[in-house]
Amino acid sequence: MASNGVPASGPAGSTAPPGAPRDPAPGGARGTPPRSGATRARYRRILRFAGRFLAVTWWYELFLPRIGLARVAERTRPRRMRRFARSFHALAVELGGLMIKVGQFMSSRLDVLPPEITSELEGLQDEVPPVPFPAIRALAEAELGVPLESAFVSIDETPVAAASLGQAHRAVLAPDLAEQAGFAGVVMKVQRPGIDQIVDTDLAALRKVGGWLSRVRLVSDRVDAPALVEEFAYTSLEEIDYLHEAANSERFAEDFAADERVGVPSVVWDRTTRRVLTLQDVTAIKITDAAALREAGIDPAEVAPVFAAIMFDQLFSNGYFHADPHPGNIFVTPTDGAADGRPWRLTFIDFGMMGEVPNRLRAGLRKLLIATASREGKGLVDAMRDVGVLLPSADTTQLERAMTHLFARFGGMGFAELREVDPREFREFAVQFGDVIRSLPFQLPENFLLIIRAMSLTSGVCSALDPSFNLWDSVEPYAAQLLRDEGGNVLQDFAREAVDILGVAWRLPKRVDALLDRIEDGRLEVTDPRLERQAIRLERTARRLVAALIFGSVLLAGALVRAQDEVFGTALMIASVLPLGFAVFSGRRR
Repeated sequence: MASNGVPASGPAGSTAPPGAPRDPAPGGARGTPPRSGATRARYRRILRFAGRFLAVTWWYELFLPRIGLARVAERTRPRRMRRFARSFHALAVELGGLMIKVGQFMSSRLDVLPPEITSELEGLQDEVPPVPFPAIRALAEAELGVPLESAFVSIDETPVAAASLGQAHRAVLAPDLAEQAGFAGVVMKVQRPGIDQIVDTDLAALRKVGGWLSRVRLVSDRVDAPALVEEFAYTSLEEIDYLHEAANSERFAEDFAADERVGVPSVVWDRTTRRVLTLQDVTAIKITDAAALREAGIDPAEVAPVFAAIMFDQLFSNGYFHADPHPGNIFVTPTDGAADGRPWRLTFIDFGMMGEVPNRLRAGLRKLLIATASREGKGLVDAMRDVGVLLPSADTTQLERAMTHLFARFGGMGFAELREVDPREFREFAVQFGDVIRSLPFQLPENFLLIIRAMSLTSGVCSALDPSFNLWDSVEPYAAQLLRDEGGNVLQDFAREAVDILGVAWRLPKRVDALLDRIEDGRLEVTDPRLERQAIRLERTARRLVAALIFGSVLLAGALVRAQDEVFGTALMIASVLPLGFAVFSGRRR
């Protein structure tokens, strides 16, 4: 069962309950250039790197094509992209800070970046040398307002993990606080000293680069660079606000409070601030450690479907999901046994990156599923536009053609049949599809990007647990439920539309008759003798229109009813011939 946090009051200004207003964001949110010498040098180095890349891009992608050397640009493009990615990889590892996050962010932007860049950066790890413990001690004591010896019985000076934004140390709570919390072992997560200034500097540089890119038509026609930077900035600033992460943790725990499959570490609010986060130590078996799982009597192949089901519960049921479910953030915790006999649960940690599925996005996903199920390329593209994937200026003709072609080849296949398709066919379609995508003003909204990231990581973890695992076998029940829900909505929409049509059909002839009666009774002045003939033609046209509407309504109703009652449905479809005949032949009368 998911555990709940233990809110408590701490030193003044150092703690906050879930949902409390956040502290002002670091200066990077304003994008002002740095002033100190070290941060100014960092700022200039990032801009120099970006400037060199833009200059090379301008030469090859803009200048050479203008003088008839477009083939040179095309031939050298993959090599140039790989060289840029390798150079940025080295820069990110050296500078740390947000640059590693930028590289990881770029590796996930398959929608706007070529594969030469994304594949080169996908292995970038957020692992940096740890900060010496005296600096960590000084920051933690300043935040908590007490010496660490008073805050904890003991603390391990060797970090459990060290990342670009912070590092974690194991500790033991004092007896009174341990009794209140219900546990003694904790992990204290502390921001790296000076990270606020580094984030400020990096975001200021990134905003400058985004402004440059927005003035380059080659880029601005395809992607809103400043918006991408702001998307990244928002996510990054949330990650360094530990009060926000603590609130996320408790919200996630509430969603799974009655679910014995899921565990969540409790928050120790007395030892938590914006820069220090203290959580229950829930360290257990890493989810992808197959040897340790088997040693504990747990079959890795049984873990995979449970993990996938929990992730889909977050996406389709809760609408609030863990957006960074990599193996280091999920433990398999042995238990005494659950109601269903499972002797283990999955424990999630690190709630700095969370995503939501708002109602509008859920509606868009329904449309995507409906269009996919009906193999309608144009409908799929329309749904993508509704979700916000395509910018308003997108010319979607090529994309519609690609989707139609894709459905024609794979659309009628079930999951079992898709498994038998030669993987080379998928790769060929992926290459073609990727080229089309990168030629359009296309980008994924933040929530959609996080969904894709979460699903990609989920698929990777499940495959590591069980190489034969098929993620679609787990998503199919949820997709089917969405389709059933949408089917109900379609029937409701049809019923409302049918009522409207019948209302029009009922009122329109009476209104035309009333108009003709006024003409015949002399209550309407007619100065043009052609008006009466026009009114008669209007009446005939109206009656034909009504007949056509009734024909369409009765035919569609018969088709829907026939699935449940074949006799009555067939009768309705036959009866629809009568208004059809009237609509067709009544216009021949003079």
